Amino acid sequence: MRFRATRAWCAAFLTAGTLLAGPAAAQDPTVQLKISIWLPPAHPLVPATRAWAADIEKASGGTIKSVLFPSEQLGKAFDHYDMARDGIADVSYVNPGYQPGRFPVIAVGQIPFTFNDGHKGTQALDAWYRRYAETEMKDTKFCFAFVHDPGSIHARKKIAVPADLKGLKVRPAQSTIGQLDTLLGATNVQGSAPEARDMLDRGVAEAIFFPWGSVFLFGIDKVVRYHVDEPLYTTVFTYNINKAKYDGMTPAQRKVIDDHCTPEWAEKVAGPWIDFEAAGRTRMKGLAGHEVYPLAPEQLAAWRKAAEPLTSAWSEAVRKVGVDPDRALAELKDSLRKHDAAY
Repeated sequence: MRFRATRAWCAAFLTAGTLLAGPAAAQDPTVQLKISIWLPPAHPLVPATRAWAADIEKASGGTIKSVLFPSEQLGKAFDHYDMARDGIADVSYVNPGYQPGRFPVIAVGQIPFTFNDGHKGTQALDAWYRRYAETEMKDTKFCFAFVHDPGSIHARKKIAVPADLKGLKVRPAQSTIGQLDTLLGATNVQGSAPEARDMLDRGVAEAIFFPWGSVFLFGIDKVVRYHVDEPLYTTVFTYNINKAKYDGMTPAQRKVIDDHCTPEWAEKVAGPWIDFEAAGRTRMKGLAGHEVYPLAPEQLAAWRKAAEPLTSAWSEAVRKVGVDPDRALAELKDSLRKHDAAY
C-alpha cells in the first residue's frame, strides 16, 4: 500500500515537473507582440511571419499572442530598427543596409558575389552573424538574419558592363550596392521598395538592383524591360525584438522566443520568399516585351573586378568598430563552405 502511494506521489511529481518544465507554464501572463513588416500583405514574408507567430503562440500555451502590421502601418521602412529599440514595435523586420554605416559587420553579406543561393545563404549568414549581433545590435534582442534569393539589375536601357552605369540614376538595393554605384560613376537615388516603381516611372531612377519576384510584386516590370540574368547580389535582413518586451517575459516564455530565433527558423520564415524570388526569374524569361540576358564571361569578370574595392571598404569600416575583418571574413567563408552557400 505504501509502495503504491509512493509510486502515485512520484508520478504526480513527475507530471507536475513536466508541466513546469514545458515551453510556457499555464500561469504565465499573456503577452501581446506587435510585429511590424513594411512589406505589403501580398509579400510571401507576411504569411510566413504569421505562421512563425502562430507557432510561438502554440509553443507558449497561448500566452504569447501577436498582431501583424504590414505596409509601414507603424513606421517607415528605414526606421524599423529604431522602432524595435524604442518599443514602437515589439518585433520588426529590418534592412540594415537602409542605414549606411550603422551596421558595418553584417554588411559583408551585401557585397556582390557572396551567396549562390537564398536558402543556403540564409543558414550560413545567420549562423555566422549571431556572435557579432550581440555587439552590433545590442540595443535590441537579435532574433535571426536572412537573405533573399540573389537579385540583379533591371533597367530602362540595356546594361552589360560596369561602365554602362556611368551617368545613370540608380536605385541601389542597399548601402553596399550604393557604394558600387558611386565607384562606377552612377548617381544613387534613395527610396524604399514600396517607392521604387514610382521613382522609375517618373524617371527619378533609370535602373534598380532588385530581386526577381519582387519586380512583379511592386509593379517594376511595368516600367523596365532589360534584365541581367546573373545572381549579382543579395540584401541582408534581420528580425529584431524590443529588449524590454523580451526581458519582461517569464523564463519559459523567453525560451519559446529563443527557440524561434534560430538559423532553422530563419530559413523557415525566409524560405517562401526565397522561392518566390527564384520563380520570378523564370517568369520574367517568358514575358513578352522583356529582354533577359546573361553576361559573357569577360563581362562577368569585369563586374567581379569592379566589386573588389567593396571588400576593402568593408574591412576598414569594421576595423573602426573594433572587429578584426580578417577573422570575421574567414569565419564567414567557413560558414559559407559548411552550408555550400558560396558564390
